[in-house]
Amino acid sequence: MNDLSRRSILKAGGALVGTFAMPAIVRADPKEIVVGGPAGAAKYFNGDLFPVLESKLGIKILYEGSNSLTNLQKMQADKAAPKMSVVIMDDPVMIPAAAEGLITPMSTKAIPNLDKLVAGAIHRDGLWANYQKPWAGIAFSTAKLAAAPTSWTEMYDPKYAQKIIVPSLSNTEGFWNLLVAAHLDSGKPYAEAQYDVDAGFRKLKSLKANLLNVYTNAPQAINLLEQGEAWMIGGQFSAYTLIRKAAGSPVDLATPSDGAFAMPSGIAKVTGGPGGDLADAFIDAMLGVDAQSILAAKAFVAPTNPAAPKPAGFPDSATLFAPDWAFVAKERAGWVERWTKEMS
Repeated sequence: MNDLSRRSILKAGGALVGTFAMPAIVRADPKEIVVGGPAGAAKYFNGDLFPVLESKLGIKILYEGSNSLTNLQKMQADKAAPKMSVVIMDDPVMIPAAAEGLITPMSTKAIPNLDKLVAGAIHRDGLWANYQKPWAGIAFSTAKLAAAPTSWTEMYDPKYAQKIIVPSLSNTEGFWNLLVAAHLDSGKPYAEAQYDVDAGFRKLKSLKANLLNVYTNAPQAINLLEQGEAWMIGGQFSAYTLIRKAAGSPVDLATPSDGAFAMPSGIAKVTGGPGGDLADAFIDAMLGVDAQSILAAKAFVAPTNPAAPKPAGFPDSATLFAPDWAFVAKERAGWVERWTKEMS
């Protein structure tokens, strides 16, 4: 990819000094930018990360927390006059955003930290980049379960009637339950089961008796787990569950022996969004060591900048299954409709 050729631009133009070094106009002329991202990240973004970035960059960050599909819909509605400068969404939602021209390519000239990320973190010639790597498993109540779930099959045990929560397929993490169900019903490995959607829905129907709730808002689901109303959340991930655990809540995240999954977390510049230079500065900061160190410590995610430390106990990324997100993005709308009809 021409605009992301490794190190060539840095050698020609010289690296910026310091993790958050930015053009003088950013430091001298404080401005506001609107960033859209996941609702569950609002607490540590606003409380731990953004104050640091605002101080370093001389800007005010206005955060709109939602889920990825809602952010996509906002971008579609505002395409003629975008309100967001930067969007943080899951990879399968970045794919249609890219196809519709809602996000614009980034370059190492404007965002030098792109050149420092681990292999595979930059997508579609720089249309978006992964700024962190959460992982997904089974969240559970340590007050209700004496031991961590060791298999996805435990969620289907009749003794957990009305005790299980799963994400809606409107949420990216909702796919994990469909994938697991397809694997359990068909016996196929995940790489093959991900395409056997009929098997997935067939198996999921047998989970209905155990469901307490289906969520679109992850923080609300975690609240039910903390209160002991729910005992397990299938497909939940580290950036929500382990934050609550660290704060003293009776919850934990299990890595089942039959599979855990890599959550895609992308950041992109909105096409035609206000404050183009400020957006570049913000994205570069998010990919820098200081910001990624804060995220690793506060959100329990693996950084994509290898100079930042990885959280202790984070599973080996080589063991985490990553699906065919292009297939997911293509089929997801139909799955959501089918979910509404068959799982309500």
